[in-house]
Amino acid sequence: MTAATGIATTPPKVVVGDRRERGGGGDRAVAGVSHTVLVIWCVLVIAPMIWVFIGSFKTSTEIFASPFSLPSEWSWTNYVSAWTDAEIGRAFFNTIVVVGTSLVLVMLLGAMCAYVLGRFEFPGRRAIYYLMLAGLTFPVFLAIVPLFFVLDNIGLLGTLPGLIVTYVAFALPFTVFFLYAFFRGLPDDIAEAAAIDGAGLWRTFFQVMLPMAKPGMASVAIFNFLGLWNQFLLPVALNPNSDNWVLSQRLAAFVSSAGYAVDFGAMFAAVVITIVPVLVAYVIFQRQLQGSVTAGTMK
Repeated sequence: MTAATGIATTPPKVVVGDRRERGGGGDRAVAGVSHTVLVIWCVLVIAPMIWVFIGSFKTSTEIFASPFSLPSEWSWTNYVSAWTDAEIGRAFFNTIVVVGTSLVLVMLLGAMCAYVLGRFEFPGRRAIYYLMLAGLTFPVFLAIVPLFFVLDNIGLLGTLPGLIVTYVAFALPFTVFFLYAFFRGLPDDIAEAAAIDGAGLWRTFFQVMLPMAKPGMASVAIFNFLGLWNQFLLPVALNPNSDNWVLSQRLAAFVSSAGYAVDFGAMFAAVVITIVPVLVAYVIFQRQLQGSVTAGTMK
């Protein structure tokens, strides 16, 4: 009630329902557009993979006659031909050795380096960390010629150990950068409790702190695996020995050497053999990857 007129006044009512309806309509529109974009993106990604998989069971004549139909006979002939005649089997084994060894080494060394840089204070710590970050900005192709002569001088040119050392060197900066935040964000109380219980530095790292960084380790392991498995420039430049070729080299040689007489069925089978390990690795580490993303958003 106002003092001048004595008339009671009430505050204006806010219609919440209309606001909710307007906000809900906008949210539904955004959700509809985002879902449409995701469906289109999934079709663009999955459809070629399905087409390649179906084509791996066809002959070249069937592929050109009816590229989108199912094969008349589901036979593993193309896979046998790709594995033996195209020597995909040897390249697959070489890739498993190189990528597997490189991944274990880079994850171990990267985790140890990130743990020390993130948890301990010592002179030069920031300089070392910034040098690691500088390695992320260095283009790979600029180091090809120096790496070629370095590996040649130490006798590792065209060998699997030479590729392993090179892969570890180029994947280490990203690994340290990724895991640095995980180790730095871990609580100090747990490390102090482990020290009180008599655990040394090595035991604290491997049995206490490293398991706590498992989501981050899984995430960076997937990223490193994808990058190393699909590596093409480094093997082509630093691995001229055909006996030690990896899958990317063997696939390129298989297509280029055939000329116009490409066995497309065997080529599709070789592509399927190449992408299956990547899908398997993602399925295995999918829960850890989702857990790391959830933990990052919770923080």
